[in-house]
Amino acid sequence: MMWKMILRRILIMIPQLLVLSLVIFIMAHFMPGDALFGVVDPTIRPEDLDRIREAIGMNRPWYERYFEWLTNMLRGDFGRSFNHQRSVTDVIGERLPNTIRLSFVTAMFTYMIAIPLGIIAGRFREKTADKIIVIYTFFAFAMPTIIFALINLFVFGFTLRWFPITGSVDPRAVAGTLNYQLSRVHHLILPALTLALLSTIGLINILRSEIIDNENSDFVTTARAKGVPRRVIYNKHIFRNAALPVYASFGFAIAGLMAGSIFIERVFSFPGMGTLFVQSIAGRDFTTVNALTMFYGVVTVVGTALSDIFITVADPRIRIQ
Repeated sequence: MMWKMILRRILIMIPQLLVLSLVIFIMAHFMPGDALFGVVDPTIRPEDLDRIREAIGMNRPWYERYFEWLTNMLRGDFGRSFNHQRSVTDVIGERLPNTIRLSFVTAMFTYMIAIPLGIIAGRFREKTADKIIVIYTFFAFAMPTIIFALINLFVFGFTLRWFPITGSVDPRAVAGTLNYQLSRVHHLILPALTLALLSTIGLINILRSEIIDNENSDFVTTARAKGVPRRVIYNKHIFRNAALPVYASFGFAIAGLMAGSIFIERVFSFPGMGTLFVQSIAGRDFTTVNALTMFYGVVTVVGTALSDIFITVADPRIRIQ
């Protein structure tokens, strides 16, 4: 049954990704301007510009270009970047490891912060600890990501100088050495912690609400009547059931962090895919934009499928239809 559910989710992903690829390509096709704007000589004659477009296939019907793009993409060829004059695969390949590292460390910080705070807020509701956590989530919810990132950059980067303010590694570090790896970690901490502190809101609120709801459940009342210790009730009964939505949100959280890192990478000048995405849009490098948008879409679709699988594994009684 488990393998059937996984196979079904994979099969559902195929038409989702096809529709997503079509929407992405059509939106890019009908956007004003093209990749030649700002690249060729602005004094070039219109007829010469048309010949260039014809030579590189930009004057063909959009559906022909779409099927060619889709076919090439399935072979791992995302085209050539106009801005970088290189394969899009190579350009993304240079940035992808940085974004993966940032998302992984952010996810680690997010769950390390959110789960303990959610448990404390739910277990000690209406008490001082719970009120402090609720105030924190209120301000975190109202705080724009860019503003919070700029504040942290100014305080911990410029003023206290605890963390680097740009880049992903110290340019003076020698690749392959311990100092090089430590420099990577040092450059990751501030942007990852900044994004994590804002990403904990949903998990904290979900876990707090689930713990409060489960405290009034029949199985908890029965356990208390049998004299089961309070610690065992929380750890074995309440938390296990309250954590199910947390498991379900894991895939969504990963996808959200990958997309949310766009703003963080821009503020901290972190050379990841988010920075590349913004630069490609500004430079009308639609080949790169299409590939990056498709990548983020795939991550979101896969994250949704993983969430369904995780919650099914966590609680076999649940079956995703």
